[in-house]
Amino acid sequence: MESDATTAGRDDALDRATHYSPFLRETAAAYPHLIELFRKNGAETAVAAALAAGGESAGAELRRRRLGLALAVSLGDLGGELSLERVTALLSNFADQAIARAIDVAFEELMPGEPQRGFAVIALGKLGSNELNFSSDVDLLLLFDPQTLPRRQRDEPGEAAVRIGRRVVELLQKRTADGYVARVDLRLRPSPEATPIVLSVNAAIAYYESAALGWERAAFVRARACAGDLAIADGFLEAIEPFVWRRAIDFGAFDEIRSIGQKVRDHYASRQSFGPGYDLKRGRGGIRETEFFAQARQLVHGGRDPRLRPAATFDAIAALERAGHMEPDLARDMAEAYRRLRTIEHRVQMVADQQTHLLPAGADEMTAVARLHGFSDGEELLDWLRPSVARVGEAFDELAGSGSQQLPSDPELLRSELAALGFADTEPAMRRIGEWRSGRARSLRSSAALEAFEAMLPALLGAIAGSADPGNALNRLSDIVERVPSGVNLYRLLQARPGLSTLLARTLAHAPALADQLARRPALIDSLLDASCFDPPPPAAEFARFLAEEMRGKPYDLAIDRARRIVNERRFALGVQLVDQRGDPLAVGQGYACVAEGALVALAAAAVAEFESAHGSFPGAELVILGLGRLGGGVLTHASDLDLIYLFTTPVADSSNGARPLGPSDYFNRLANRVTAALSVSTAAGPLYDVDTRLRPQGEQGMLAVSVDAFADYQRDEAWTWEHMALARARPVFGSEAARHSVAALIREILGQSKHSSGAAADAVKMRDEIARHKPASGPLDVKLGPGGLVDLEFAVHVLQLTHSTGLDPPLEAAVEQLASAGLIERNIVEAQKLLTRMLVVIRLLAPETATPNEDSRKLMAQLCGATGWDDLIGRHAQARHDVSQLWKKVRESA
Repeated sequence: MESDATTAGRDDALDRATHYSPFLRETAAAYPHLIELFRKNGAETAVAAALAAGGESAGAELRRRRLGLALAVSLGDLGGELSLERVTALLSNFADQAIARAIDVAFEELMPGEPQRGFAVIALGKLGSNELNFSSDVDLLLLFDPQTLPRRQRDEPGEAAVRIGRRVVELLQKRTADGYVARVDLRLRPSPEATPIVLSVNAAIAYYESAALGWERAAFVRARACAGDLAIADGFLEAIEPFVWRRAIDFGAFDEIRSIGQKVRDHYASRQSFGPGYDLKRGRGGIRETEFFAQARQLVHGGRDPRLRPAATFDAIAALERAGHMEPDLARDMAEAYRRLRTIEHRVQMVADQQTHLLPAGADEMTAVARLHGFSDGEELLDWLRPSVARVGEAFDELAGSGSQQLPSDPELLRSELAALGFADTEPAMRRIGEWRSGRARSLRSSAALEAFEAMLPALLGAIAGSADPGNALNRLSDIVERVPSGVNLYRLLQARPGLSTLLARTLAHAPALADQLARRPALIDSLLDASCFDPPPPAAEFARFLAEEMRGKPYDLAIDRARRIVNERRFALGVQLVDQRGDPLAVGQGYACVAEGALVALAAAAVAEFESAHGSFPGAELVILGLGRLGGGVLTHASDLDLIYLFTTPVADSSNGARPLGPSDYFNRLANRVTAALSVSTAAGPLYDVDTRLRPQGEQGMLAVSVDAFADYQRDEAWTWEHMALARARPVFGSEAARHSVAALIREILGQSKHSSGAAADAVKMRDEIARHKPASGPLDVKLGPGGLVDLEFAVHVLQLTHSTGLDPPLEAAVEQLASAGLIERNIVEAQKLLTRMLVVIRLLAPETATPNEDSRKLMAQLCGATGWDDLIGRHAQARHDVSQLWKKVRESA
């Protein structure tokens, strides 16, 4: 039994509907059984009955269902039983079903007995996002495949497709005694004034890939496969995805969307002001501006984050808020505004089933709409709607920013402005600005690029003036401006996100390596917009799985490039973490290693799969890769190469099982070369890692890849002491779990053999003296090669590991800790190792080619290494070097 309150609510909805909506009054009289069902059982029951209506033809049936659904949905809406989302979903689902039915009928009439294939419908606009309103038209894009579309023998495929399209449209929108099904709008197709109503799918793809306009990109944010041959529709949408969702963050989308919105405002100027006659859809602060506001952010960020691609406006706003691209208060206000605007739009359309979006201009008509909703009069409706309209209008006005005041052209005014920005010496900046404005730089030759550059320049120069080294930062910015092939997206990004200017200025001032990367690939800065870029990277195995998923389904070369771009973004972000003091250098070094290992695993797997496609595989045999040096130890610097040894497990067969079989040695050596190329050969995505394979058996004279058995024999019987020292930091990083465990056990067995008890120290001393002669320290801050540096520490640790079979753990930090716990070294070596490693990670990024960093970089280095200042860091550094020197001295004396 329904409660009295529920019944009263339904009676009130019926009373308002029949008093203030002529359309609903007439429809209620024509469908009394739906009224009775609504009163007794509610809106959902009435909806189900409306959708079950029959008719003597498909056209009659669909029209009766549409009218009944309009009545049931309206009553459920007015009575508060159906949410706005449920109302729009019911209307959209019916439209989908009606379009599919119309296609069925068209095929039955025009090509009886032929399968329904080769004809597809893409839903755009509110139907595409399942947000159809009460009296909306349906925006459709009709496509056909000439290879699969059935047709009469005398028809060309295009002619047959147009005949089907015309019949579908007629079935939907022709008015009869039962009304209509849906108004159809085909004007969103390319060049609608010149193109047929149904387009070849390949022609449509070619258009969107090469000639489409900015507004067309925005239209496809809400596109989906709707009806017909869904494989064609899905294939089309997949093909144009790069056009809609651009990988590089493009803040030009803000300008495009704002331009579209301004054109709408200008075209409907008489309906912009809020009040009677206001255009709920196209007016300032209206429905379209709410949608545009969300879509602009989706277009900017959705190429990099698929989670930001929901078609429905409420879902898009929620996704943007979750991802941090819309403030919570703003997201709440925009969602509430959209709900209120769409609700009143429905009330306006319910009055006479007209496709209107205007608040009535007359007082009586306004009162009728207000009372239909449940307000007492038009003023109450306007008061309820006004704050939301104002909030949306203000937000849309700010969409592309208020614009920066450009720097003056007059030299004296410019000099004064630069001084005001904070430049103590304005001449270098004056000279650079003159060069940029000369038009010689390729990145500034288009008017759009120059406009964006001038707009962002004051904020960026202000950040540079306040940076550690304005002169260096200006020079590196100039390098970027000169070398970037197209800078418009970078300049727009900096204009839209002034906070990035400060971060860029710090990077330019402190990190020449990162500045060089930016000059080669400006899109790297896009990665800094995602707050997660400052999180520690995931473990190597997890990152490898992520890369594999990103590469899945792509041709080999494109897959490798995709992985390289992601890896370089992660490495760049780790460098920026140091510059911006977001991470401990040890943690950043471990992050570098996780990224490198994950990249190696993913790229090696891709190389193996590609190689097997031509040469097959060796059943039971596989490639195993050892990581040595800093990769094996799990801490890399920005500039580290990858020390690798390629092994393979012993195959049973004499040759691989592919179309072009190879013998074992040839097979795995060529495969190892392929893996090395995937990691090291520079492509359009930029360089990745230098690979060093000289630690393999016999060094450069040996085979690139050797069998595990041959490796074991060599290490047991022929290897020099220094090779076993290198092996102390070896770790299997690629191969099956069983193979990696087996090789790791082999390494432990080799390192534990008794022959290390004598002669290891003497061999190490001889080798260290040889290194000192051929690779002397570059200066007092060479924490690697200088006396008491990391090489001395590593040699001392490896000798102790080999002679005592203790601390045989590849990470140097863990090995030192274990040796200290065993009483083989002093505890002060633990802290010395950490400090020297921190300094190495920092110096490789901040001062890779200088013996002494500049004053401001010194300050940053001291802070990153936990010192109170430069003098404190130098003191700690000296003490650490002294402690390591004392340890190495003891090892030398034991030789």
